[in-house]
Amino acid sequence: MAVLHLASAFAQVTGQFDRPDIDWHALAPELTLLVVGALITLIDVVFLERGKAISSTVAGLGLLAVLVPIVTLAVDGVASNPRQAFGDSEVYVVDGYSLVLKALFIVIAYLIVLMSTNYIAEGDYWEGEYYGMLLSSVLGMLIMASARDLVTVFVALELLSIPAYLLATWRKRDLKSNEAGLKYYLNGVFASALMLYGMSLLFGVSGSTILVDINEAVDGATSTALISLGVVLVIVGFAFKVSAVPFHLWAPDTYEGAPTPVTAFLAVAAKGAGFVALMNLIFAGFWTRADVYAPALWILAALSMTIGNLTALRQDNLVRLMAYSGVAQAGFMLAALAVAGESFDVAQTSVSAVITYLIIYAAMNLGAFAVIMTVARRTRSAEIDGFNGLFQWSPALAIIMTVFLASLAGIPPLGGWFAKFGVFTALIEANVWWGFVLAVFAAVNTVIAFGYYGKLASRMWFEDAPTEFDTSPINVPFALQAALGITVIATIAFGVYPDMITHFSDVDVPSLAAPVLTAAEAGG
Repeated sequence: MAVLHLASAFAQVTGQFDRPDIDWHALAPELTLLVVGALITLIDVVFLERGKAISSTVAGLGLLAVLVPIVTLAVDGVASNPRQAFGDSEVYVVDGYSLVLKALFIVIAYLIVLMSTNYIAEGDYWEGEYYGMLLSSVLGMLIMASARDLVTVFVALELLSIPAYLLATWRKRDLKSNEAGLKYYLNGVFASALMLYGMSLLFGVSGSTILVDINEAVDGATSTALISLGVVLVIVGFAFKVSAVPFHLWAPDTYEGAPTPVTAFLAVAAKGAGFVALMNLIFAGFWTRADVYAPALWILAALSMTIGNLTALRQDNLVRLMAYSGVAQAGFMLAALAVAGESFDVAQTSVSAVITYLIIYAAMNLGAFAVIMTVARRTRSAEIDGFNGLFQWSPALAIIMTVFLASLAGIPPLGGWFAKFGVFTALIEANVWWGFVLAVFAAVNTVIAFGYYGKLASRMWFEDAPTEFDTSPINVPFALQAALGITVIATIAFGVYPDMITHFSDVDVPSLAAPVLTAAEAGG
């Protein structure tokens, strides 16, 4: 009888809390990835050493399996009919915008797995843990793409960041790797604290954690100082994640000390997740307060482009050069977001420009890191001198690397030119003087970038090959061949046939922000 009374009391209590209807199809990509991660952990625990041989295969096939529900959601018309995963709650939304970004993160993760297969197998690593951490971080990125609530954004950020801290220091017996992970962790914790304080201020002003509710509350609110401080602190938190100046100092040391596949993951996937969070917050959370975020993003963009490129000119280590190159590339994407608050049309152009840039940046940057890994397998160094005369002893790699460098520099007809074209389009379409000034900054920095990209290319083609190591043709593992093939084809195709990328990047701003933007346009 006591048990029955206890069960009845429990039913009465739980009956007070109605569980929202869950759209399981909308959550299928995240749930599938969660299952794959659990499977890798189970294999690691049960089979121990024997499971190492299949960890990368399970991770790669599992990531491809996640694309299946993404495709079915697209076929189901999510782009035109957004779905809310939890009843009528505006916390988690699956729309065309989030679906494209989820597919991008999955493809990036798959390429990282290809790049990691031989690297991790040849080192002193516990492979199951590595791929488990990698998939956990990617799960945070998928959640970030659909997050429309401050709490969900923060949870997604921590889910993607904490495994990344561990991955950065994965070479446990390497002091540089330990230093890389520690710097990344300490800087990340500090940035998260600032961001969380900014979020608390926005919650205090609005009384809600839902982004569209915050947008309505901060539009014309009297607590201008609190709102301004909250918005700036949130932007600072994610400026760290995208390695924007002056919050970039962790990136060169972390990139150099981390395992190279992890460096590629941080440089592309983690940076992309930071930009996704910024877009969600700007367009759904405080788009009406362009007077606050536009100047902050303008300064971050101008500093990142200029300091990133000028510092890259002085680098002798190729990984550090790519780190500062990434800082400069982040400046271009921030430039597009800086003018997003000018009008509804400019907002749409800015979103399209950033998504296009993220897709193309992923292809050319991952490809460049794949070449660096391949050459470093022979030279045992990431110094630029190791690429001297590469065309003489590995012409295929020299040609492929030249393609990536030319694309990063923005030379037509490769993908990089179209990425930069989208940014210039957004800046000019805004039709404001400070947008034109930022476009001048971008144009000058595009020329500066030719200096270090061209220097590396000239070393590969015109310098004599070094004599201190074997310069016979490099035997490239199949997994790295696949990664190189996918990235070089994508880099060329996105530039020659830009329509194939605009088909995916020309999406509406986050669906719950669209009514806000439309109302603002009608009122203007």
